Amino acid sequence: MNRKVRQWFASAGALRRMLTAFAPYLGAGVAVTHVAEDFSSATVELRQRWYNTNYVGTHFGGSLYSMADPMYMLLLMRRLGSDYIVWDKSASIDFVRPGKGTVRAHFELTDERVEEIRRLTENGDKHLPEWNVDILDESGEVVARVHKVLYVRKKR
Repeated sequence: MNRKVRQWFASAGALRRMLTAFAPYLGAGVAVTHVAEDFSSATVELRQRWYNTNYVGTHFGGSLYSMADPMYMLLLMRRLGSDYIVWDKSASIDFVRPGKGTVRAHFELTDERVEEIRRLTENGDKHLPEWNVDILDESGEVVARVHKVLYVRKKR
């Protein structure tokens, strides 16, 4: 990551503000409402508006997916530091029920998981960690489940 981009992510608050103003998030109506100071967690929400509602009156699926798209990659990049390569490898989304109103997703990256990734990549081997995150409506019902796979390797 170049120095200028690294400055954008220098603090949790800067990351939250930058992502909320990021054109794809802004256009989809996605807002990052919380990023932990140690980058161990984040919360993202999507309020239903005319521009992110589909033909049948529910959240547009692309907006639901975009809520989850960069979060684990960005959190892990910050937790591991610049000695690691972290990329999104694959993702899938399962739409469980129609989403209406405000929906939220919460992302957790535990110390144990970060240490496991460090251990598995310390010899330069790649590792493909996986995460699942639920997108919940206002009543706590699952609207969608996102499965993410990242590519992680220590730089040579």
